[in-house]
Amino acid sequence: MLVLMWLRGLLARRAARLIMTAAGIAVAVALLASLGTFLASAKSTMTQRSASRVAVDWQIDLQHGAALPDLRAVAPHITEALPVGFAATTGLESRAQGQVLNTGPGQVLGLPPGYSAAFPGELRALTGRPDGVLLAQQTAANLHAVPGSTVTIHRAGLPDATVKVDGVADLPEADSLFQKVGAPVGAQPQAPPDNVVLLPAATWHGLFDNAARAQAHTQVHVRLRHDLPADPAAAYVQDTGAARNLEARLAGAGLVGDNLGAALGAAREDAAYAQMLFLFLGVPGAALAAMLTALVAGSGAPRRRAEQALLRTRGASRRTLLSLALAEATVSGVAGAAAGLALAALTGRLAFGTTRFGTTTGTTVLWGAIAAVTGLLIAALTVLLPAARDARTVGVVTARRAIGPARRDPTWLRYGLDLWLLAASGLVFWITGRNNYSVVLVPEGLPTISVSYWAFTGPALLWLGGGLLAWRVVHMLLAPRRRPVPGLSDDTGKAERTAEPLRRRLVTGLLRPVAGPLSGTVTATLGGQRNLLARTVALAALAVVFAASTAVFDATYRQQAVADAQLTNGADVTVTESPGAYVPPAQEKTIAATPGVSTVEPLQHRFAYVGSDLQDLYGVRTSTIARTTHLQDAYFSGGTAHDLISRLAQRPDAVLVSQETVHDFQLHPGDLLRLRLQDGRTKQYRTVPFHYAGVVKEFPTAPRDSFLVANASYVARQTGTDTVGSFLVGAQNGASPPTVAGALRTRLGPQAQITDLHTTRTVVGSSLTAVDLGGLTRIELGYALALVTFATGLILALGFTERRRTFALVRTLGARPCQVGAFVWAEVTLILTGAAAFGTLIGWALSNMLVKVLTGVFDPPPDHLAVPWAYLAAVATTAVAAMLAAALIALHAARRPPLSVLRDL
Repeated sequence: MLVLMWLRGLLARRAARLIMTAAGIAVAVALLASLGTFLASAKSTMTQRSASRVAVDWQIDLQHGAALPDLRAVAPHITEALPVGFAATTGLESRAQGQVLNTGPGQVLGLPPGYSAAFPGELRALTGRPDGVLLAQQTAANLHAVPGSTVTIHRAGLPDATVKVDGVADLPEADSLFQKVGAPVGAQPQAPPDNVVLLPAATWHGLFDNAARAQAHTQVHVRLRHDLPADPAAAYVQDTGAARNLEARLAGAGLVGDNLGAALGAAREDAAYAQMLFLFLGVPGAALAAMLTALVAGSGAPRRRAEQALLRTRGASRRTLLSLALAEATVSGVAGAAAGLALAALTGRLAFGTTRFGTTTGTTVLWGAIAAVTGLLIAALTVLLPAARDARTVGVVTARRAIGPARRDPTWLRYGLDLWLLAASGLVFWITGRNNYSVVLVPEGLPTISVSYWAFTGPALLWLGGGLLAWRVVHMLLAPRRRPVPGLSDDTGKAERTAEPLRRRLVTGLLRPVAGPLSGTVTATLGGQRNLLARTVALAALAVVFAASTAVFDATYRQQAVADAQLTNGADVTVTESPGAYVPPAQEKTIAATPGVSTVEPLQHRFAYVGSDLQDLYGVRTSTIARTTHLQDAYFSGGTAHDLISRLAQRPDAVLVSQETVHDFQLHPGDLLRLRLQDGRTKQYRTVPFHYAGVVKEFPTAPRDSFLVANASYVARQTGTDTVGSFLVGAQNGASPPTVAGALRTRLGPQAQITDLHTTRTVVGSSLTAVDLGGLTRIELGYALALVTFATGLILALGFTERRRTFALVRTLGARPCQVGAFVWAEVTLILTGAAAFGTLIGWALSNMLVKVLTGVFDPPPDHLAVPWAYLAAVATTAVAAMLAAALIALHAARRPPLSVLRDL
């Protein structure tokens, strides 16, 4: 009965504090439930999309003479299993317009009926029929062959065979299709052949059944039933285990090329980074909501101690006080958890169109339960624990002593905990930021993932230390005037007396525009509330930090996602010519005349030997390369992009090389580097002198490993040919890259491969990008705005509510409403200024630290942070509006007759 009476009294007299405590718990619960469910959904989507992008799940390479096994009987989860013949050809030959054209060695594949339907991602028809005798696009260009042409296949040890071409096709997954099955982990990938002929299975068997094992063998291409675990790591373990089990059952008759396992292995790293993003960006928000809840609950501590003292004088036992505190904590926790789960469901509906965020009901319930338990724990820590602590010590004398400001500074403030935290943050950041430290390490071929949560301590310590530093500064600025200390030397006393007026003049000057002639009195009055104001400023600053760091990280990620796609594709649209075909630079004019094209940049692509190492070499026009594609400073080492391109332009024979090449060959700037390039006339490799000018780490369309960048004019002069390997095409403003790419395909025909930026971004984007980091961002930025509102306006409003008695007494002593307003507006100004200053400073430092620590998320690393000014302006506007609303409500309440206010209290 007493508990019910106590709760009714709280709801009647302390409803604002209860509601705001529940609101803080609700925000924490909603944020954790939303982010946790989204993380589970993101991992599931990563697994599904990684699996769906694999054209052939397994390629089982049968040993010579092995019978074709019934794989579905051995592995029931196999849904398709079709044999594909592979045979080597010493060359191909065709006749076009009276000219005999020959190619080098290649591969001839025998495809069974229904192969294209069973594995649609492996083959894409370009011209002619989609079945029958098909030539790969590059092969057709090399032979100048079209549907209806006749091609001769040279067979080692067998007579030549002649086939009639039915169509031309593209092989999007050539790298995996022609992989060396059974190659050791970490071995150099095998490059796909330049020349490929696709034959019906019956035709292939007629041509190559009598060929030796070295020339012909059979693979079985397999599609699996994708009933995989949601987590990519678990799916990887299941798939690779099944592949090894099949190899054991085949007993040496075949080896499995696990393409699905390779895709899932790559997705594991993205899943680990998604989990790190959850920790780096989500947990601070929940922690901030908990701290705000503690501030709300703590704001009523003096009143609670007085009420407990009154109950003790009336005979209430300590157990009774604990039961009342437990009831208050339970009501706050249950109400906050329920509201938080409802808010999480609303977030899912608004952001993703479903309350389950796209995952299963079981996962949603699990994360909802975890978040609800966390909410109850927050209630226990912020409401029950302080009340229990007070119940053990409170009494009439203790309650009387609690009146007035604390006589001693908090322990952490006296021992400089904030400074120690900042120093430790800098030390951890220095350790984790050096020597290419990797937060997530995925050993190739192993099921384990190494995640260094140690890296999380740097940003966490900076976040906590920055908040405490804001507390320290406000606490110091509002410190009351010191009394003379007996025995203090004159010099020391003079120094302290000089510092104090300077500190007070600073605060008084800040408040003079809003407090006017009362600024000195207001400053002195705020000094009596400095602990509460310092906490409020610190938490408001941390809310700004959370919003700013999340927004900057997301904007930087989106910026680099575009940069990654452009780095891979080269430009808005890229036209890649067939290897071996002569394409003059004059082709630039034809491309430039296509509707929607803004700029065109020819790019040579050759191969050069550095010692015995064959590397890609790109010839560029240094004066125009930057107008079509963006060159970031992060692509180069030892200078900016402009500096390195300028070095290249200053010397015709200059060359930029990779860091690996510099290390392997012990190069120094200016060293002579003799490269072997193929002569365009004799087709023989000849030595060409270059001089090392700098390091290039990334370059548009270049591979991730070693490559070279040189002057196109010098390469053309030394090799005797100016043929262009690809054209980088910039789209006009308003022109869609896919539309421009379609127009170029119509104009140039099937000989050239044309890719656009939008398609490339979808293909090369990491799984994390594929599941849309914007979903994570919408959740976090939305809650960041809520936390900023909570930390500024609502906390300020609660403070004004707790000080209604003070305002009423001031009015009773004769103060006018405008004079009461001076105190209100001074507090608003102090909190707003402190939150803005410290939030900006700490937010900038934390954003830089997050981007540096999570460098592995970015590919390539950013030159600079992207600042979302529109969102930050919305954060600032929201904070100011919330504080103005709180101030106006307080001023309206201050106009009530003082006696009625005192009677209500």
